[in-house]
Amino acid sequence: MSTRHVFEYAVLRVVPRVERGECFNAGVLVYCRAKSFVAARTHLDERKLKALDPHADVVGVQAALRAVEGVCGGGDAAGQAAGDDPGRRFRWLIAPRSTVVQPGTVHSGLTLDPEAEIERLLDLLVR
Repeated sequence: MSTRHVFEYAVLRVVPRVERGECFNAGVLVYCRAKSFVAARTHLDERKLKALDPHADVVGVQAALRAVEGVCGGGDAAGQAAGDDPGRRFRWLIAPRSTVVQPGTVHSGLTLDPEAEIERLLDLLVR
């Protein structure tokens, strides 16, 4: 019998013009405490970005999404969060902020495999 584990996830949204509040999904954060797992997968749809803001900084938005992935991965790419455990990194990333890349509401579920879950959620909610 395989064990299912509780996991939490949040969608990463791109809000090109924060003052307008228009957004689209560009990634998923997944945290599973039982597996000490935290990861982010992103996919930037440049056409959507340009539709909401023709002058959007595509390179800057891509860099912000990669930074989220880096914090999840730990190590040098995580910057000051490098020494934090996966749960602390997840909590830091889901904190509300008024920037171009914003986390959505946190949801939970059960999974056998957090790595497979993040790919499933990316396909379902982002691509």
